[in-house]
Amino acid sequence: MRLLLSCLLCSVAFALSTWQVLGSGPLVRWDEDLGVALRHASPSTVPAEALSDIGNMAVALPLLAAAMALRLLAGRGRGWWPVLCCALAMGAMAVVVSLVKVWTDRTGPLGGSGYFPSGHAATTTVALGGAVLLLSGLLSRPGRILAWVAAALLTAGNGLGLVWRGYHWPLDVAASWCLGALLLGAVAAVARPGHLPYGTPAAGDDRTDPEPEGAGRADTDPPGADGPDTEPQDSPRQT
Repeated sequence: MRLLLSCLLCSVAFALSTWQVLGSGPLVRWDEDLGVALRHASPSTVPAEALSDIGNMAVALPLLAAAMALRLLAGRGRGWWPVLCCALAMGAMAVVVSLVKVWTDRTGPLGGSGYFPSGHAATTTVALGGAVLLLSGLLSRPGRILAWVAAALLTAGNGLGLVWRGYHWPLDVAASWCLGALLLGAVAAVARPGHLPYGTPAAGDDRTDPEPEGAGRADTDPPGADGPDTEPQDSPRQT
């Protein structure tokens, strides 16, 4: 239920952002003012550029591909369905972003057109989030928490880097986060990537299969085990 509600909220937020950009609504004016203020508060060029580069295909796609390979190896080839769903989510993201860019044709902070939504921010969200979803079944609970925190920080840093460098407005980035979260929610609902195929132990799971009934029983019973039952003789009463 929470997953469905989260996906619904992301859908509404993405639709609202697109509507505001198409109609040049008040949210767009506030967004541009915020973008100018963030650019003025930008750190040095090197860290901002490095953060913005996380969304490059040459960086994000190899990370997701590595997670896909690890998932397939861990599942001994049986975990292909979540991998396929993540690949489809990445493809769907590229199609939706391209179509909405043409539809909205928003001017960027430094000129040009077709800046809404941010392709780099959407790529980062789907690639990092998809990698954590695929590997969550291989990690312990603390490991999963750390992985999600790291993915969230890198995604947020990438969005800030894009705004600091003037590559996108903040609303471009926020809309892409909503789109990416919606796609990841669909993957989580359909593929259940956190569940490994049967027989694949998760990290920290030291349980062993129960011993089959009778496995520890000797092949032959001890002598007299199946002999006739005899009642013990009464012992002499002590006086």
